[in-house]
Amino acid sequence: MAAPSTDLSAALVLASPQLADWLVVLPVVLMIGFGAVLMMVRKSVRLHGTIAITGLALLVLLDAALLIRISTYGPITMVMGRWLPPFGIAFTADLFGSLMAFVSAVVALAAGVFALRDIDAGGRRYGFFPFLMLLMAGVSGAFLTGDIFNLYVWFEVLLISSFGLLILGSEPEQIDGALKYAVLNLIGTTLFLIAVGYLYAIFGTLNMADIAGKASRLRETAPLVTLTALFILAFAMKAAAFPVNFWLPASYHTPRITVSALFGGLLTKVGIYALIRVTVMLFPVEREELSFVVAVSAALTMVIGALGALAQNDLRRLVGYVVIAGIGNMMAGVAIGTPAAVSGSILYALHSVVTMTALYLVAGEAARLGGAWSLSGLGGLYRRAPWFSAASLALFLAAAGLPPLSGLWPKVALLKASLDIGAWWLAAAILISAFIVTLALARVFLLAFWRPRPEPAPELAIARDWRIAWPLGCLTALSILFGLFPETVLDLSQRAATGLAEPSAYIRSVFPGGAAP
Repeated sequence: MAAPSTDLSAALVLASPQLADWLVVLPVVLMIGFGAVLMMVRKSVRLHGTIAITGLALLVLLDAALLIRISTYGPITMVMGRWLPPFGIAFTADLFGSLMAFVSAVVALAAGVFALRDIDAGGRRYGFFPFLMLLMAGVSGAFLTGDIFNLYVWFEVLLISSFGLLILGSEPEQIDGALKYAVLNLIGTTLFLIAVGYLYAIFGTLNMADIAGKASRLRETAPLVTLTALFILAFAMKAAAFPVNFWLPASYHTPRITVSALFGGLLTKVGIYALIRVTVMLFPVEREELSFVVAVSAALTMVIGALGALAQNDLRRLVGYVVIAGIGNMMAGVAIGTPAAVSGSILYALHSVVTMTALYLVAGEAARLGGAWSLSGLGGLYRRAPWFSAASLALFLAAAGLPPLSGLWPKVALLKASLDIGAWWLAAAILISAFIVTLALARVFLLAFWRPRPEPAPELAIARDWRIAWPLGCLTALSILFGLFPETVLDLSQRAATGLAEPSAYIRSVFPGGAAP
């Protein structure tokens, strides 16, 4: 007797995925695979740099191909284990996620090249490059996942790797910074997990497209404002927003400068990415109800960050406060919530990933050339290294939001969005913060670069090393090109913001046949 046939089409993906669809998962697979290879050759530390740079270069190519495909054809989805969503775990990449993944891969490659000079044999032996691969696996997974619980999982992956990178060297200052970093981030992670559990109890699903489709039907009966507030608090802690931003300047100055650059450029932006994804795409009505609270937090974050930068003598701490000021600008776009404002936040995130990474690398090279981390101990860098000084000045202008560099356009977009809704006080906070950051960075250039060297001062050799010149030159060139020719990035960010505000294409990518059962 023949066995009865079973129709699996309602539960499983029966057709083979297209080859191009694998692009959505390959970045994560690649980084985990290269991390495993590095662990297998952990005793051959001379090979670590070559292997890691090869992996990061391939990651840039994969993310570029993914961005081109999504920009041309729209969001794509791949479901693990062939189970149809919302039962299977989905990787869903849209324009917002693929943009962030690509820019993150570019700066990770630049930081990896800089690490060839910055990280010594001891740091490599204790796992710098494997930790870097794991960090990028977590960052890529967070940007490309379509499942909110797996967003939490990828947060954990990058958090674990960041702990390893933070204490590399085991100096007392690093242990102290790692303790503060760990405690606050673990609290934020716990809040995130509680919010995810609360969300599952309300919706019965963790798929973001499914949640976006069901939210309107449950809005009248479920406490979605409370749920959204929990997510905002958790992501604000991850992004270092006021009043939970004190852990960043207490910890980001302690590790090797390459690690600080990766953290300042990437990790806080993952928090901002999650905040935009959840509040703008999943819970826009609840975001509107909480918008004033978010706006106040944004204004205080950007002003306190700017004032903190102005008060610092240590270069690393100063850059950390500039990072915090930028987080406030990005949160301002979330608070306003219009597509133009969200586009400004996305623009600012892309600019900040590049510029903050480069600023930390500038701080490291300035300290190497001048023999000190403090502004009081530095001087005369312009005379000793004019090309490095010129690149540094360009990056300072970009971070301050001055023309013709990359920081100008997101600030203009956010200012216009603030004034369009009559939030003049938020626009004033953006301008005041930008002015104070300009003063802080002008002070750095005048003291560390322009004034004569303090006496006595160490005579350090100027090494013209491609491992320093290449990453700093490329990141500076990106900032300049974005400032001078912003049309492509402006268009992509506007399309990404529109896709978040109207997620129908995202939902169709996950549920091609219609709504989820």
